[in-house]
Amino acid sequence: MRGADVHGSERGSERGSEPGAVGGSGVDHEFLALERELAVFLRRARANSGEMAREVHPDLESAAYGLLVRLESAGPQRATDLAAYIGVGKATMSRQLRALETHGLVAREPDPADGRAWLVRLTAEGLARFRSVRDARRDRYVRKLADWDRTEVAELARLLHQLNARAEE
Repeated sequence: MRGADVHGSERGSERGSEPGAVGGSGVDHEFLALERELAVFLRRARANSGEMAREVHPDLESAAYGLLVRLESAGPQRATDLAAYIGVGKATMSRQLRALETHGLVAREPDPADGRAWLVRLTAEGLARFRSVRDARRDRYVRKLADWDRTEVAELARLLHQLNARAEE
């Protein structure tokens, strides 16, 4: 059975005729296609994060946007928990949080569960700026995917969530 690959071209005998077929090099072409598409997606996502961070504040690094996303969705967090979630070291997290704090986007407050620890939270200004940028981004997604069926959008979100959850294992 022949079918279209992720780029709409026909898969022929040179690639194997069935899904999951392995070519002469022993490589599963569906996973190569997945790797290629994820690489493009991630490059664009990094560029978009940089643009969105600068929309929140012109002096922010792209990584800062991910911190704002996490703080908005999960609420106040310890810096060590943020570092673990994002996957960076303590020193990198401290530097990124200092920049956000300098621009008035986050603040530190004592952790009520442990007086020795601090929680990082979005300020009212940080939340307002973040939501404005996030809403504009969401509007761009709606426009770009306007011709997609809602069930396709939901399925893409479900699959990306599943992929992200596996990355944490």
